[in-house]
Amino acid sequence: MSKKYNVYGIGNAIVDIVTEVDHDFFEKNGIEKGVMTLVDEKRQLELMKVIDMQKSKMTGGGSAGNTVVAINQFGGKSFYSCLVAHDTLGKFFLDDLKRNGVDTNLKYENCPEGHSGRCLVMTSPDAHRTMNTFLGVSSFLSPEQLDESAIKDSSYVYLEGYLVASPKGLEAIKEAKRIAEKNNVQVALTFSDPSMVKYFPKQMEEIVGASVDLLFCNDEEAMIFTGTSTILEAREKLRQVAKRFVITLGANGALIFDGDTFIQIEPYKVQAIDTNGAGDMFAGAFLFGITHNHSYAEAGKLASLASSRVVTQWGPRLDPEQAKKILADLVA
Repeated sequence: MSKKYNVYGIGNAIVDIVTEVDHDFFEKNGIEKGVMTLVDEKRQLELMKVIDMQKSKMTGGGSAGNTVVAINQFGGKSFYSCLVAHDTLGKFFLDDLKRNGVDTNLKYENCPEGHSGRCLVMTSPDAHRTMNTFLGVSSFLSPEQLDESAIKDSSYVYLEGYLVASPKGLEAIKEAKRIAEKNNVQVALTFSDPSMVKYFPKQMEEIVGASVDLLFCNDEEAMIFTGTSTILEAREKLRQVAKRFVITLGANGALIFDGDTFIQIEPYKVQAIDTNGAGDMFAGAFLFGITHNHSYAEAGKLASLASSRVVTQWGPRLDPEQAKKILADLVA
């Protein structure tokens, strides 16, 4: 029996404020470059005063949010559980999900008072992204926000690693994993960011647990999680905790383990200007592929092409026309 949703995602609801900064901006403002750092509202407002807000762009974001939107843009169907506040940014985020055809059980009129999550995405001339995130009410995302019937009606549940930073968020993804496993729904997990694996190893191990069906990570996250110093060592250790996995390698493509074989995915050579969202796009395109009768190698090729396109522009998402063109280019 076919499922209504290809993927049920759970993650932070974040509105991205994407801006360009120069190399010395980070040292000048005491920011750790190249990672995601959780900050309070006061700190984020301080930074927003020293960037050029006029030239900044506001988009719907959040790691898993970007992934489920990508799935829909390629022609799939996804559901998203998240939490926003009853404020302007909250409405912006929910309208964005709706515009992209993503279903959610969250209704704006029922949203709590407070501030919706926002992320200051600072892109430097070397195309690296540095994120300072104020979670707002998203930090209160809990099992209450889950929709059990939608989980049961999905081929995959996709868990955002960022949620391990919050006790309630950790509970939520554990419960989503439990419901999925009980109903024979495949479980996919993304580590989300090196800082999550580095600073929350115990919580991340709790989620990985006996195993996940499909793990997404980059090379740095893979080595931190497994305590190794090479990809060869990391991939052998990952086999013990994930039935299948994808390790993205930036400009070097990706390495996929399909449960039996390692598959090397070639990169598409491009001039990157903003790497924000590349991993989210890779996961979205890959999940679309494997839920639409493509092999892991074919899905990897689609994901590699899609993520190579997204890094050549500002922001973590493509538009639907770009997604259709990528599918057409792959067939051609």
